[in-house]
Amino acid sequence: MNERAHTSPATEIAVIIVNYGTAELAIKAVESVCAREHGGRRVNVHLVDHASPGREADTLREAHAARGWSATVKLWLEGENHGFGRGNNLVLTALAAQSEPPEKIFLLNPDARLENEAIDILATALDADASVAAAGACVLRPDLTPVTAAFRFPSMASEIARAINLTALNRLLRDWTVPLPPDQPPGLVDWVSGASVLFRFDALQKVGFFDPGFFLYYEEVDLMHRAARAGWETWFVPEARVVHAEGAATNVRSGTTNRPRRPAYWYRSWRKYFSDTYGPAGVRLAALCWVAGAAGNRCLAMLPGRGTSVPARFFRDFWSVVLRPLLGLREGSL
Repeated sequence: MNERAHTSPATEIAVIIVNYGTAELAIKAVESVCAREHGGRRVNVHLVDHASPGREADTLREAHAARGWSATVKLWLEGENHGFGRGNNLVLTALAAQSEPPEKIFLLNPDARLENEAIDILATALDADASVAAAGACVLRPDLTPVTAAFRFPSMASEIARAINLTALNRLLRDWTVPLPPDQPPGLVDWVSGASVLFRFDALQKVGFFDPGFFLYYEEVDLMHRAARAGWETWFVPEARVVHAEGAATNVRSGTTNRPRRPAYWYRSWRKYFSDTYGPAGVRLAALCWVAGAAGNRCLAMLPGRGTSVPARFFRDFWSVVLRPLLGLREGSL
């Protein structure tokens, strides 16, 4: 490993890819970065593996050697799964300790790949406006169909609308629903998908990187919410394009009905985000809104031709992981 290549002040953009259980896809993600010109910008990659099962670490180590990545790709083989935010923080903290850290940080999911010169396009957007802390790309399915990649911050109204998932109610609350349309025009939004987002490094330092209390999910929402509170802006830049095989590692996908059971860490992240953002009373109200909306959705699902968008075993899991702690009880097991 040529450590000088990773500590050199000449690095303009550091790409961070945090992998768990998707080694082959992570390799393709790195390849998609290495294959681009980035407008002549100096780009290095940090590939973090979180103690993936099987021979994944060996697979990444072998790919790193076989492809001659030592000068541009640093491999971090961790002994435990830190979660998405903490995994990124490992690299961010190391970069912050350098005498001259990179100007920008690009986060790319291991199950994503660059479709065009996305990093350069996003970097150009940041360079054009010093008030912008983050710029997110258009996210495409593998068949190149665009999906939602820009969002509003969650609220009480959004939780009711999401849980009930009734078209008429969604129209009524359209100014509060979290997902913006896949064809959202470029410009200011509340937050963007963490699957492909470029940050200004000094903005990340000022807001304190990712909150380590999140294991997975909501960490990027929280980060961009804290940035917004500090006066920074987040922009959606659809000209930048990234292909994303959503849920390859977690099996949690958006926009589907008859959803599989969600893991406990998803509910913990939801509880933490609403607790941190809206306080004790606000998170309790949001929880009641979600339960009421989910109950309404289950009732509507009994009508002919309708399915449910409520995750499997939702009420039991929500009681165990969200409601019990909010009532001062010990969290139950799933």
